[in-house]
Amino acid sequence: MSTRRRDPVAGLLALIGGGLVAFSLPPWGWWPLAFVGIAILDRVLTGRSRRSCFTRGWLFGMGWLPAGMAWMWYMTPAGWIAATVVYSAYIGAACALAPAGPWRRLGVPAAITVAEAIRWSFPFGGVPLASLAISQAAGPLAPVVRIGGALLLTWVTLVAGMALSALVQRQWRPAAAGFAVVLAVVLVAVWFAPDGRPVGSVRITFVQGGGEQGTRAADSDPRLVFQRHLDTTKTLVPGRMDLVVWPENVVDVSTFSTSPERAQIAAEAARLGVPILVGVTEDAGPNHFRNAQVVVLPDGSLGDRYDKVRIVPFGEFLPLRSLIDLVPGQPTDLVPRDAIAGEGPAVLDTPKGPVAVAISWEVFFGGRTRDGVKHGGLVILNPTNGSSYRGTILQTQQIASSRLRALETGRWVVQVAPTGFSAFVTPDGTVIDRTRISEQTVGTRTVEQRTGDTWYMRIGDKPIVAAALAVLAVAMLLGRLRSGPKPASDLEQDGDRPVVDQFDGHLRPEPAGGHLGPEAP
Repeated sequence: MSTRRRDPVAGLLALIGGGLVAFSLPPWGWWPLAFVGIAILDRVLTGRSRRSCFTRGWLFGMGWLPAGMAWMWYMTPAGWIAATVVYSAYIGAACALAPAGPWRRLGVPAAITVAEAIRWSFPFGGVPLASLAISQAAGPLAPVVRIGGALLLTWVTLVAGMALSALVQRQWRPAAAGFAVVLAVVLVAVWFAPDGRPVGSVRITFVQGGGEQGTRAADSDPRLVFQRHLDTTKTLVPGRMDLVVWPENVVDVSTFSTSPERAQIAAEAARLGVPILVGVTEDAGPNHFRNAQVVVLPDGSLGDRYDKVRIVPFGEFLPLRSLIDLVPGQPTDLVPRDAIAGEGPAVLDTPKGPVAVAISWEVFFGGRTRDGVKHGGLVILNPTNGSSYRGTILQTQQIASSRLRALETGRWVVQVAPTGFSAFVTPDGTVIDRTRISEQTVGTRTVEQRTGDTWYMRIGDKPIVAAALAVLAVAMLLGRLRSGPKPASDLEQDGDRPVVDQFDGHLRPEPAGGHLGPEAP
């Protein structure tokens, strides 16, 4: 069987491997499948040319990302297609850049970690969803984020998958080395990495007004959404909470400070004797708006305010709007106005102490909650609005991200959404009191106010990216030294290329009938 005839089989295996990673993600959540999918990727990359590695890595991404990012379809089908194709190319480029010989098990995890760091930030601010880190939020590797955040968890997950591949192929030394690294990092995270300390407590109530899932703001009556949350708040009994938190976007007005909604909320704050933290969408001219969380105090005055910094591409602003407007038939009316991004620190001062705030999308970015905690946040609030999306892909991945943010910072996270999911998340990532979709309910719990830094809080993401780049460079250098220069035929054609021997790492010519050794796909 020739190499050319084997390529479709290897491509199918790459798609299957990526599909297993997709099913390791919430809402499916079968987290061990990620390791199997990565092991399959390692198998199909063995001894291939850079062109083949790119193709197979891209196919792996196309098995993984379209399903994991399917929520984007409800925002923009064209954007979903473009994003999954382009971001899969990031994975393909990482696989092509890493050495294809035995040192791939060092280089590929580092290269994909760098590719994920790029995907989470570029273009249009990045899309850090459907990530390997999110897939492991419920698994035993999750505490790793206390050391190096979601990027380190991504890297460790890839190393574990590569070690599994080596184990299946009975390559004992690479398998043992990989699993030893993973175990060491997890043990350090669990036993030695600090996770903060309690300095007090606060009793927080979240309000979920309920309503139909899968409705857009343009098709909904904002007054009805507001009324549901006001009516639910009226069921609360004074003296049983210190703070009340409403979700994102439940007050949609021209100017909040002079609106009837502000007066009605203030009346409830006075009745309960506690501040109400309200999600407000406010006009900022004919073509723009602001998305903020505002503190309404019991005396009726307005306290602190946080304007969302990381706004959603194709959801809260339309990238390249002027160019898209030139294309006939494009649905720019789905995003008729662009949000104005805030600039302040991600924290709100309240009478019960400062709270870090990550509005909706921002909870997927570890840097936002890190910013809020660095500015004194003792608890993290995640007011959100996932009511536009059908299904639960986005909502369950957001809960998983809240678990990672809790572990990264050593803080409680309170997530609240108008139609679900709302929940409390402990500093060790345990989810408590998660609501049902479309349910009208409240949740109240006493949560610890915590201070102190994890290691991730101290170092952030940049050192992890730098370390991954350094390891990738070392792997590429070692791959060149071990294998020597590749013949021109390896760069020019698919057939009759040299194949790296899985046992000794040296190049050997492929037989005319095709390579049928242990690492054939």
